[in-house]
Amino acid sequence: MLNVTDLSLHYGESQVLYDVTLEARAGAVTAVMGTNGVGKTSLLRAIAGRHPFSGGRVALDGHGFARLSAAEAARNGIAYVPQGREIFPLLTVTENLETGLACLPRGERSVTDRVYDLFPVLEQMKDRRGGDLSGGQQQQLALARALITRPRVLLLDEPTEGIQPNIIKQIGEVIALLREEGDIAIVLVEQFFDFAFGLADDFCVINRGRVVLSRPKSEVTREEILSRVSI
Repeated sequence: MLNVTDLSLHYGESQVLYDVTLEARAGAVTAVMGTNGVGKTSLLRAIAGRHPFSGGRVALDGHGFARLSAAEAARNGIAYVPQGREIFPLLTVTENLETGLACLPRGERSVTDRVYDLFPVLEQMKDRRGGDLSGGQQQQLALARALITRPRVLLLDEPTEGIQPNIIKQIGEVIALLREEGDIAIVLVEQFFDFAFGLADDFCVINRGRVVLSRPKSEVTREEILSRVSI
């Protein structure tokens, strides 16, 4: 579904990513792991069109992009849930969800019951402003807004950060359900190791902007991943 090949990224004169290659399959969770500051968020931002990459290629179903804007990424089926959520605090829950519809054809721009089946709390709080929600509720709103775009690729950046344990469990169940349905390739950046390890089918470990391990779960041990993450 998603292929990233030899991707490099700079912030000004500083190079952050070096020839990163990543593959994410539909119906699977690819966990991108590493310590803080190694380039994980930069990788997601590049795939999502949030920051131009300086070399390499991003491809969806074999169709490659040497340059990709955020609007193009969304229209082509890449949905991004950023670290920090980025919901609109003064808009209602419903209005926040509706902001995700712009990339869809005009006739498909509606908030479906599917969102509320996955996140029942959002239906109860339709008219509440986003800024009045708890951190966990905001995270569910951000994830729901991404799913409204009917993505083929879902990028999740630290979805458990600052979230209470019961909401972490609910988010994990939603990710597992999406994986089982088999339609979406999920790329998960996550510091909570047990959460990521429990959900992942494939691992990509990054250190200092380079991939140091890329293997399916069946071919790597928990200890090996931890040792690579802590290099």
